Amino acid sequence: MQKAFKALDDKGITYTFHDYKKLGIDAETLKQWSSQLGYEKLINKSGLTWKKLDDTTKASVKDEASAIALMMQYTSMIKRPVIDTGKGLILGFDEAAINSL
Repeated sequence: MQKAFKALDDKGITYTFHDYKKLGIDAETLKQWSSQLGYEKLINKSGLTWKKLDDTTKASVKDEASAIALMMQYTSMIKRPVIDTGKGLILGFDEAAINSL
């Protein structure tokens, strides 16, 4: 997140930060993100939250609806950052994509 903040600040790009780890996130937003990126990409499977889940819970993620329910329950498993450019989404820190804004 810090790299993304710095890159946006360095470019003079104004942004609004929504801390979904603290404030939560609604199903509709996750559905929109999932339709653009795919729910599989939204889940940070290399993060501690995912790794600490039991195998039964991990196996229960079989479709968009089950993934969204789990991401709403464990918001820290959503890959960060998700940058909405108004024309599309950038998932994860992608300096080249940010530079193209």
